[in-house]
Amino acid sequence: MEFILILLLVVVIAVGVWGLTAYNGFIKERNLIQESWRQVDVELNRRYELIPNLVETVRGYAAHERNTLEGVVRLRAQAQQIAAHEGGAAPSEARAEAEEQLSSAVRGLMVSVEAYPELKSNQNFLELQRALAETEDRIAAGRRYYNANVRNYNTRTESVPTNLIANAFHFEKATYFEVNDPEVRRAPDVSFGEIAYRGDEPQQPGQIPPAAAPQLPNPQQAPQIPQQQGYQPPSYGQPPQAPQQQGYQPPSYGQPPQQ
Repeated sequence: MEFILILLLVVVIAVGVWGLTAYNGFIKERNLIQESWRQVDVELNRRYELIPNLVETVRGYAAHERNTLEGVVRLRAQAQQIAAHEGGAAPSEARAEAEEQLSSAVRGLMVSVEAYPELKSNQNFLELQRALAETEDRIAAGRRYYNANVRNYNTRTESVPTNLIANAFHFEKATYFEVNDPEVRRAPDVSFGEIAYRGDEPQQPGQIPPAAAPQLPNPQQAPQIPQQQGYQPPSYGQPPQAPQQQGYQPPSYGQPPQQ
């Protein structure tokens, strides 16, 4: 009887220790999510501060982009209003959607100013463009870190047996800060057909043609041995005749030499 009581006591203590560890783990991961979101929120607020200066600079050189400028200003005010309402807490779906629309509008504004060379050479605009590019890079890096922490936290809230602690103490799933803009997710298109060589295309003047491909031998065709001209095999049926020397007369030993 005492053994059973001791065993039950050990089981209760083990379950209590596990529950306390799981609870502290949820608290730690939730605080990590909030901390990682603050880093993203700081960069988003920095972008709010840069956009008005960018709009005023573009307006001085590109008055025809009135609709684009008004859209950027409107989306900035909308995103800033949602951020003030949430008070720096983890982002909601409305905040993520507003920030996504604002990012798309700013990219569209940067594309439209390509038609204004004077604006592209303006020092103030170049500085704002560089600052915005750095801010967007920090936002993207912070978003990846935040979403990684959210994934770990949500996995624990749905996994067994930690989901028992999550349900008992009301640890709800966190919201991802995702980007659903197809222009951001789309990979750059690379057409290999444009760089491939086509033999039927006309050659441009001054263009060096590519080297011709070497002709491989045909294994079905036997190689031809060239015949040597002017060569006659010797006839073994007749003895060879010594060549006669022209202009040579043997001396006569029966007659004395003439004086």
